[in-house]
Amino acid sequence: MKAVIMAGGRGSRLRKLTTQRPKPMLPLLNKPVLAHLLNLLKHHQITDVVITVRYLAEQIKNYFGDGRDRGMAIQYAIENSPLGTAGSVKNAESYLGDEPFLVISGDAITDFDLSSVLQFHRDKQAAVTMVLKHVADPLEYGVVVTDAGGRIRHYLEKPDHGQVISNTVNTGIYVLEPEVLAMMKPNEVYDFSYDIFPRLLSQNIPLFGYLANGYWCDIGTIQRYRQATHDALVGKVKHIDRGSGLVVA
Repeated sequence: MKAVIMAGGRGSRLRKLTTQRPKPMLPLLNKPVLAHLLNLLKHHQITDVVITVRYLAEQIKNYFGDGRDRGMAIQYAIENSPLGTAGSVKNAESYLGDEPFLVISGDAITDFDLSSVLQFHRDKQAAVTMVLKHVADPLEYGVVVTDAGGRIRHYLEKPDHGQVISNTVNTGIYVLEPEVLAMMKPNEVYDFSYDIFPRLLSQNIPLFGYLANGYWCDIGTIQRYRQATHDALVGKVKHIDRGSGLVVA
């Protein structure tokens, strides 16, 4: 199985930290966040990876290269202009072939069991499987309601206080069948949450949610970046590489 890491965003809410580096290259335990994601993929025997890049793309390409020194094969899908989350994955279509593939946001720190996610996707014969997590404050995320079998019945992106229908949220980690990409035109802007998921629901195309156990934090704000750093330092994130020379007082 192949994976796509979405790493093209500017990280506007982290502007003081991302004026000279892309958000996925922010350091965590002496390594870029993106390096930890690659390690997680490799832990689950996913070694064929496409990274979508735009903002300060050369930093990512120069750091990771073709991935051979990591025992991986890394390719890059370059966005010349912002294409949205789904549009950026559509832009990588030529690298992906005709098998299901994993999509993961490049600003996430997680230790989810991706192998179990992939098995769930196969068992449910889903077009898309969305990895879900319970959170205390769902206002910053897409909230999800599933039925007893895990099929998603309602989805609402970034609800207002009065619209919160669940504390189960979209983590930005998906398994997609390649047919989903055929729903999009090349070089056009598409967002998974605002364009693709509502379309799947309206057309009764099987969209499932896998409720994950384990750690997950997106580093989209200064507060969450600090939280993820603290959590990794104190051992809340499994399988994370602490590297050498790191001292925890």
